[in-house]
Amino acid sequence: MFRNSRFAAATGLLLATIGVAIGADAKLKGKITIDGSSTVEPITSAVSEEFSIANTGVQAPVGISGTGGGFKRFVAGETDISNASRPIKKEEAEACAKNGVEFVEVPVAYDGLTLVVNSKNNWVDTLTLAEVKKIYLADGGVKLWSDIRPEWPKTAIKVFSPGTDSGTFDYFKEVVADKGGSIRSDMQVSEDDNVLVTGVSNDPNAIGFFGCAYYFENKDKLKALKIDAGKGAIAPTHETIENGTYAPFSRPLFIYVNKKSASRPEVKAFVEFYLAQAPELVEEVKYVKLPSELYARAATNFQNLKTGTQFLNAKGEKVHGPLSEIYK
Repeated sequence: MFRNSRFAAATGLLLATIGVAIGADAKLKGKITIDGSSTVEPITSAVSEEFSIANTGVQAPVGISGTGGGFKRFVAGETDISNASRPIKKEEAEACAKNGVEFVEVPVAYDGLTLVVNSKNNWVDTLTLAEVKKIYLADGGVKLWSDIRPEWPKTAIKVFSPGTDSGTFDYFKEVVADKGGSIRSDMQVSEDDNVLVTGVSNDPNAIGFFGCAYYFENKDKLKALKIDAGKGAIAPTHETIENGTYAPFSRPLFIYVNKKSASRPEVKAFVEFYLAQAPELVEEVKYVKLPSELYARAATNFQNLKTGTQFLNAKGEKVHGPLSEIYK
């Protein structure tokens, strides 16, 4: 929760870039409709809570139907803002165009998709990417922990995963499954990451994955696994997530803003507030903040209502690379 002095503090370059003063506006009224990623929800909910203190006439509840579920509503024009733990897909962008929904893409934080086991699990600290694939792929053939390494217990692995509407699931599948590969179907799934935390923390033989904040908040119940993708075992930390060495599971998080909605004063003020306060709030809810220059670029894009995604090229092909390069 903000203290009054911190709430009133200037944010330097970012505030100068977006030209907004942090303070109450008693004239702002209305409801902002927000839905989407459960990974991004803690950040947006923190922003909503602080914004409502300064702007009591505005309601901004945050839904958690998953990135895919949120985009289904967003492309139909049902929501003002969509939380997303992955960039918008080609078919979703095309649906927006078909329905006349223009949008502004706003990166807000870094995340490290974190694989976790129960804190009582005393046999696994590191998994190679190949071993992760054995556990999660439909043709991986793994049922027991000993199927991965013979010295591990001959006990059944209970596998937890975000639901298929989750951007976290989409990102994980893209990284883990080869083209045409599929994720195993006998998993415990939920769009709510808190449910996954509870599931893994209640079963010593469980494994699951979700955004890093849910691990950082539950370190007493869970153990994060180091991942070896060929360059040594790397643990998810703020430093390794920000610099990209926690590969291939570091990723940016976003909000998508309906351009038409952005013309409403309360939505415009909310997004400006979001970008101004994100560096501090992102850290408070245990994610990794972007460099200040990226927030400034995102703020400029929003002020100019620069529409479309920078993760698809003119041919509709995915653009890959560090966020700092994509958001030049």
